[in-house]
Amino acid sequence: MANAASVAETPKQETALFKRILVALDASNHANRALEEALRLAGTSNGVITGIHAYAAQLHDRRFRQMEGGLPERYLEEDEMEHQREVHDDLISRGLNIISDSYHDAAERACAKDGRPYRRLSPEGKNYRRIVEAIDDGDFTMLAMGSLGLGNVPGSLIGGFCERVARRCAIDALVIRDPQVAIGDGPIVVGLDGSPRSFGALMTGFEIARRLNAEVHAVAAYDPYYHYVAFNKIAGVLSDEAGKVFRFKEQEKLHEELIDDGLAKIYQSHLEVAGAMAGEQGVELTLELVDGKPFRAIADYLEKVKASLLIVGKTGVHADDMLDIGGNSENLLRMAPCHVWLGQTTYTPPLDVVAEETMTWSNEAEELLNRAPEFARPMARTAVLRLAQESGHTFITKNMVEETAAKLMPGGDCPHANKKKELAWSGQASALIEGMDDKAQAGNIRLRAEKSALREGAGTVQAQHVRKFLEGAGGPDELPWGAAALARLQRVPESMRGPARARIEDAARERGADEVTLDIVEAGLEAARAAMQKAMSGGGHKGS
Repeated sequence: MANAASVAETPKQETALFKRILVALDASNHANRALEEALRLAGTSNGVITGIHAYAAQLHDRRFRQMEGGLPERYLEEDEMEHQREVHDDLISRGLNIISDSYHDAAERACAKDGRPYRRLSPEGKNYRRIVEAIDDGDFTMLAMGSLGLGNVPGSLIGGFCERVARRCAIDALVIRDPQVAIGDGPIVVGLDGSPRSFGALMTGFEIARRLNAEVHAVAAYDPYYHYVAFNKIAGVLSDEAGKVFRFKEQEKLHEELIDDGLAKIYQSHLEVAGAMAGEQGVELTLELVDGKPFRAIADYLEKVKASLLIVGKTGVHADDMLDIGGNSENLLRMAPCHVWLGQTTYTPPLDVVAEETMTWSNEAEELLNRAPEFARPMARTAVLRLAQESGHTFITKNMVEETAAKLMPGGDCPHANKKKELAWSGQASALIEGMDDKAQAGNIRLRAEKSALREGAGTVQAQHVRKFLEGAGGPDELPWGAAALARLQRVPESMRGPARARIEDAARERGADEVTLDIVEAGLEAARAAMQKAMSGGGHKGS
């Protein structure tokens, strides 16, 4: 937890964020967009732009010397070789400098047009190392760079330079993913996990939104499927004796209840804190809780809202001192459809600061909290502190920990917790699993689909339970939709559109159709209405 002093300093840090911006240059479209966005941000705070381009003259010289022995026969005369060496030396000593200067000249003209001061850095050496050294040795407040450079080819996700710098960068970094998109063309989305860096990312989002007149969303993602997969895999290798020693059944039940109910409530509470922060800042904020593998669920949300920028903490709630970048942040850096901001700024909401500074824990309460699984302990602690503050207490007792646990894990009352009934599988759902190319991944998706069905109280795993996990997993391609069919789908309420689309596509495949037509859509919607009416009248089947 940050102390109160660090929180008080945060607004000053936020204001200075766009004052001294370092921009990596290489004349690529991505780098040019990075400069444009840096200029927009610097213009809101009277900031200074510094361009940097590293050139590896010594590396090129070594490579040429290594290649000399393999040159064609006409270069074997000493006079000719000496001439080639002079030409190459001239190219290395002057040519690379000229290229760097041309990059700087273009950037300086852009800055002059905006009335921004411009400074040049042209260090010699390996590009990513020299830029990281400049960051470490300089007084820059943020970095802007492209995710891809001049070596970009179809299928590229992220350049080696960008990835290396992102891992080692000690300041906030804006990474340009689409050169055609400006920040503010779509919403700014902030990923929240309750960590100080995620709340720092939210403060950064507020700051950018105010300056660029953009819309802000906060999304929290949790994965209720992972532990179901993990425990089922473990169950397959544990002997009966080992299961008793590990107290496997008790552990499984605890995780089922915690993940299904408690984790969702904790992440929802992070969103509520974010909403309170937005109110204090005078910013309108859209809140969304999503489930699934966090990076995938957030990427899907970015696609859904057509985001222009994602802001996440570079590391998250489970980070340790050795971690350079969090797993979800790293995946989103590669696959997000919009620009990505990796935040280093930390911020602890005043509510949590006051709670941590003013609350005292009884020995019994501390002991009980320490019985929680290690991964859940920090989140459980935050939940207890928030409950104590809401109720006006400053001394936390064992009973308060138990009350919080009861709210987060409502015992066996959860209809989908720890129910081990063998689920039936529809033919279409089984076909989707059997059609996967990666058989190892198919086993994991099978378990995730089962968990999805259990969470809905379904007695049978249907195709829609599988399909939600198939993207990028070697599953079948989506069917094309006719214009009339798409127009009809848009009339379905947004909250029901996703499940409706999945059911309609399943129906189209069962018919052997090559395209989703209006007739298929109407038939699928009619079937969905009939199923809903049957369930409401008590005729629907639910799994135990």
